[in-house]
Amino acid sequence: MNPIDELRAARPAHLGDRPVDERTRAVELARAMSGPRETRQRRRKAAVRPMWGLGLGGAAAAVTAVAVVMSGNGAAPTTPRAPDGGRVVAGAGATETATPRVTLSARAVLLAAAEKADRQTEGSGAYWHNVSVHRQLFTVKDGGYRVMDQDRSESWTPSAVGGEQWSQSRSLGARPATEADRVAWEQAGAPSEVEVVVLGKKVPMKLSVSEGRTRTGHSPLVDGDKVFWLGRNVTMKDLRGLPGDPDRLKKWLMASYKGHSTESSSVKMSGDAWLFTVTVGLIMDMPVTPEVRGAAFRMLAELDSVRVAENVTDSEGRQGTAVSVEEDTQGGGVSETRLVFDEATGQPLASEGVVVKPGGMQAGFEPGTVWNSYALLESGWTDSKPAS
Repeated sequence: MNPIDELRAARPAHLGDRPVDERTRAVELARAMSGPRETRQRRRKAAVRPMWGLGLGGAAAAVTAVAVVMSGNGAAPTTPRAPDGGRVVAGAGATETATPRVTLSARAVLLAAAEKADRQTEGSGAYWHNVSVHRQLFTVKDGGYRVMDQDRSESWTPSAVGGEQWSQSRSLGARPATEADRVAWEQAGAPSEVEVVVLGKKVPMKLSVSEGRTRTGHSPLVDGDKVFWLGRNVTMKDLRGLPGDPDRLKKWLMASYKGHSTESSSVKMSGDAWLFTVTVGLIMDMPVTPEVRGAAFRMLAELDSVRVAENVTDSEGRQGTAVSVEEDTQGGGVSETRLVFDEATGQPLASEGVVVKPGGMQAGFEPGTVWNSYALLESGWTDSKPAS
């Protein structure tokens, strides 16, 4: 299935044949080819992940912004750094070179995070609620400078079978990625709209530098009970019943591994990289028990390919610790997928894509560039949902 067909399959049924605007379609295509969200990372299989409808569903009409009162254990993140010491400029996508400081083993860091995750409180509610910001770096067609496109998303996933999944999304606008890019943008006349290059598109995509309006959508759960994608579509009962033992959890997850990436059956992916990618989604997005989240960290600690970096600053300016693996991408590139978390609490902060070898969606970006990020702002149980 090609990317456009995947996006068409992911489109919530309640939207019918209503056309999707060009910006939304192109951004969703870019995300579908980029790796894990938000996330935060949005694809056919991800149609039942918490972020599935935020871009596509956001193209639907009627929208009302609401304040959400959180209950239970809403994750209050802190701050991360980059592998090999690269420090991400907050709110940008380029990296500054810093002195490498990789002092601890990935195993030690992940086992420590597991201990913290085990002690997190559970909470309860009618909906699992996530708030996130997705950012993606683009090159402007005329001028060559770069902009960071930003979208804020919320999702409400029902705990009960037969419920509806709700989503809200709002474009935060495309901003120059660095100060040098800002100067180039101003020299170009500070346009309110820029055309950017997107892989596979003959016509450039247009991005606005202004914030958009909030869009709300809702849809019945897939098959009436599927809520997330975890190697396969899973129910809330599946998630709540996952084993708290790392070996059993690995066996459960790897039963869905088919030798290729989570994004495309034409791109081969090692078992370790696949397991890491899927587990990042579990840790970042899903309403699993503290014991299962701790088991997920312990499971990753046994992977030889995982690397660690301290003092990573994520796109929200928060500092923490990152663990990562490398994977091949479409177009001949190599990307590093990394999970940034607060080492003091075990709380996830962000998942990010870092360029190792330019190619595909990362073509033209220097190695070390954070080109795609999904930052988790809040996560926890609530009894509230958006007004219809």
